[in-house]
Amino acid sequence: MPRKARQKSKTGIYHIIMRGINRQDIFHDDEDRIRFLETLCRVSVESNAEVLGYCLMSNHVHLLIKEGGSGISHVMKRLGTSYAYWYNWKHEHTGHVFQDRFKSECVENDTYLITVIRYIHRNPVKAKLVLKPDDYYWSSCRIYYGVGENPPGLTQTQLILGLFDEQKEKAVERMRFFEAEDNDDQCLDDFRQKRLSRETARQAITEKLNGRPIGVLQQIPPDERKTILKQLKQIEGLSLRQISRITGLTVHTIYKA
Repeated sequence: MPRKARQKSKTGIYHIIMRGINRQDIFHDDEDRIRFLETLCRVSVESNAEVLGYCLMSNHVHLLIKEGGSGISHVMKRLGTSYAYWYNWKHEHTGHVFQDRFKSECVENDTYLITVIRYIHRNPVKAKLVLKPDDYYWSSCRIYYGVGENPPGLTQTQLILGLFDEQKEKAVERMRFFEAEDNDDQCLDDFRQKRLSRETARQAITEKLNGRPIGVLQQIPPDERKTILKQLKQIEGLSLRQISRITGLTVHTIYKA
């Protein structure tokens, strides 16, 4: 069945989510995050696109991008391919890094534009990683509030700040207030997967082991263990960390399988 054509934004602005394949982490340390942002900066300049906002989480990325002449699919393909090549080299990984198709929604008016940037910046707050949006280092929130950026010039803040006020200081103050407000913003489906309970997760793992004790995973031959771990990673709602806690294997071992 052919894929549904991606909807074209009349404004050229898109809210995008890139996810790690099988919900796996795509960032393991700060070097990974810096590399991704550097790649995003280079690709946006080469494609004449504007990065209006971003937030890097462990296994997914939110982007707010205004496309240039190349089109958003071209921008995202170059970004994904370039980062995946480096990631595979660094982590001695083979195969896909991202899900095969990024998710996107069109941002067609100013009201929704500031809603989306708030949604992106508050992602770490909703995940209970920080108390305030600007406490999180790996998003564009701090840049909007006046903190220097690395790499310099990545985030183009003028468009969105201009929607709050013509004067930058007033615009930042009003944006801070807006992003601090409680809200029920509903933007692009974030695919927040409901996790299995510990008992259900243990049962699912035992079934894959055909009734053998879970501890056998630490003793069986590596090739057999790798096959079983691959099957476990496909179970809906079973995270890598859950598998690690229940089996005693490291997250890295499970990830590499």
